[in-house]
Amino acid sequence: MTETFAFSGGVHPPELKKTAGCSTIELPWPNKVVLPVSQHIGAPAKPLVAVNDKVTCGQKIAEATGMVSAPVHASISGRIAGVGNFLHPFGSPALAIVIEQTPEAEKPAFRVKNDGLLMPVDELKKRIQDAGLVGMGGATFPTHVKVSPPPTKPIDTVILNGVECEPALTSDHRLMLEQPDKVLIGLKLLMKVLGAKNGYIGIEENKPDAIALFTEKCRHESHIRVAPLHVCYPQGGEKQLIYAVLQREVPSRGLPMDVGVVVQNVATAAAIYDAIYMEKPVVDRIVTLAGNAVAKPGNYLVPMGMLIGDFVQAAGGFKPDRPPKKIIMGGPMMGHALFNLQVPVVKGTSGLLCWDEEEAGEAPEPQVCIRCGRCVEGCPMRLMPSRIKGCVDFNRLEEAERFGIGDCIECGCCGYVCPARLPLVQTFKLGKRRIADVNKRKAAADKAKQGSKA
Repeated sequence: MTETFAFSGGVHPPELKKTAGCSTIELPWPNKVVLPVSQHIGAPAKPLVAVNDKVTCGQKIAEATGMVSAPVHASISGRIAGVGNFLHPFGSPALAIVIEQTPEAEKPAFRVKNDGLLMPVDELKKRIQDAGLVGMGGATFPTHVKVSPPPTKPIDTVILNGVECEPALTSDHRLMLEQPDKVLIGLKLLMKVLGAKNGYIGIEENKPDAIALFTEKCRHESHIRVAPLHVCYPQGGEKQLIYAVLQREVPSRGLPMDVGVVVQNVATAAAIYDAIYMEKPVVDRIVTLAGNAVAKPGNYLVPMGMLIGDFVQAAGGFKPDRPPKKIIMGGPMMGHALFNLQVPVVKGTSGLLCWDEEEAGEAPEPQVCIRCGRCVEGCPMRLMPSRIKGCVDFNRLEEAERFGIGDCIECGCCGYVCPARLPLVQTFKLGKRRIADVNKRKAAADKAKQGSKA
């Protein structure tokens, strides 16, 4: 009997993985792409191009502006049509670069040019950084930073996250089935860069074909193992995945490197292979398109910066008799509803859910907390969500910090099980922003005070 791994807490929403059997379809280049210079956690990239410049697919068009930053590359060949503020998926205008395809534009041929496993570690890190790699599972933390822990934090294990626990999303599943060698070599590259002796590929049990495929692929790999995981959301969270696979608990406010682990998404591992072996930067990614409102649900290879409206249209469009009521970028638990179809696909876009009226339902009216404790039972971080919400509601921010608001991973489990339908995650996000503002003002005051003494 195969051993399975699990963590405490979590919930079991409907899986909705109707596109799991849909092979990836490559979309043609659109006439236009909009590439925000901030598609990652950290400082925005700085544009390197001007209007009317000609660019080719894969060319760097914005450079990183610090250690925690990532460059942006042209995802199509053509002409720079604009550099300015355009709609960003997160809700407000932001600096972006617009490329229009020109008649003579040609797709470059990205082919294997190198054997990355023979390269020195410094060269591997440089290629990862130059390719604009970020966490492709949605977190979008620059990958070169994650693979450069301080010497005081040695890494012994790399875990690839092939869990894809969000309902409806299947892009990682298809990637694992269609490009397993890229994923496996990407894991080996990560282990080499980090000096890690052990590697795991975590896959939930609802993907038995992927588990079987990688079990066979790893049969002769003495230091790499497949970890079949119990189906539970948010099994793919870093801290939950580490505990499930290794029984190591990341400390409060800590990071995976504090317990000798680095976690990367399988799509990031495949992109690392592309960057090192093929010298291909992040110019496209697999995106799940799902929901009753679209004519052809499936998995699509989409150029970065392709507008959502163009993406849906190229994939068959909306059903005329089932118009979308809600469109979500990402999964239904941690994704965000879009306000406009003229926003682009970015590096962290793993899915697009187009729900009709039946799927979307009605927004519930929040009621009064009945102290049932379901949020506490469901919280994978073992927090007390109802207590933290009360602290934020009455602006008791220091108390909210004592109850662990900083450890909340905003997975939405508490809100999912809450019978009162309280906006718990939204409240925690607000509380974190308030705490950050207070800390920022305090730091500024302390700096001014020190300056006056000098």
